[in-house]
Amino acid sequence: MRRFTTISEFHAYAQLPPPQHPLLSVVDVGDVPPRERAEPTSMVMDFYSISVKRMRNVRVKYGQHPFDFNEGVLSFIAPGQVFSITAADHGAAIEKSGWVVYLHPDFIWNTPLATTIGQHDFWDYSLTEALFLSGQEEATILAIIAAMSQELATTIDRFSKSIIVSHVANLLSYADRYYHRQFITREKANHEVLARVETLLQAYFDSDSLPERGLPTVQYVADCLHLSPKYLSNVLRVVTGQNTQQHIHARLIAKAKEKLSTTSLTVGEIAYGLGFEHLPSFSKLFKAKTNLSPLKFRASFG
Repeated sequence: MRRFTTISEFHAYAQLPPPQHPLLSVVDVGDVPPRERAEPTSMVMDFYSISVKRMRNVRVKYGQHPFDFNEGVLSFIAPGQVFSITAADHGAAIEKSGWVVYLHPDFIWNTPLATTIGQHDFWDYSLTEALFLSGQEEATILAIIAAMSQELATTIDRFSKSIIVSHVANLLSYADRYYHRQFITREKANHEVLARVETLLQAYFDSDSLPERGLPTVQYVADCLHLSPKYLSNVLRVVTGQNTQQHIHARLIAKAKEKLSTTSLTVGEIAYGLGFEHLPSFSKLFKAKTNLSPLKFRASFG
């Protein structure tokens, strides 16, 4: 595991010239020399990475998920996230093009962006959920990166930081817009995700192991579907208006209503059977979702 605390340290590792600014760097991917080592190297950076690039005969892993950069995509890595890069084929020449922006959190310290940058959901997406850009969208992003690079190349003055920060904020805003477009245009894939969630939750709540396993978590559902929790919730919200946690609760309440209306089990037995350790927690959630206590709901069938 290689950890890079500064952008300058990463530049030295990648055999690049020193960055024009110690806290910000714009790198032409084509300028990065090929590594002699073929084995994968896991890396962690203490700064942000925003990349729009194509890479052939290269494998990238983000966490445990492999990703193919053959198409032009926009991807994001937040400080502290693990990724690795290795050659896909020892005999094939590596082809790469595009740009990467490295941004240290200290650069945006004491600016509005410092408090808002972490609010963008895509920092928590996996690389397999990168943003696939149209030609026009890619041109827009590249124009912003070019403006940042040009500003870095000029003499640094008291206006430089605010101008560059505005470019970064602009890039992130466009990324939000394009991700929303991607969620909408990939309607078939999104509905397939919804179907898989429904099938997974139905099987989970129909099992007899809920008392031992407990209620399913958002992380569990996301892991089963090989998606990041944030990306899964955003897909479901676009399709249904509800996030993953709300889908879990909906399936839970449906199962609770079924048992309350068709069995003679006590409310405590039903709560335990649905994975709750404490009856008050079940009763509180049921009333919050139905405006009725479990007993009043059962009484309505008398």
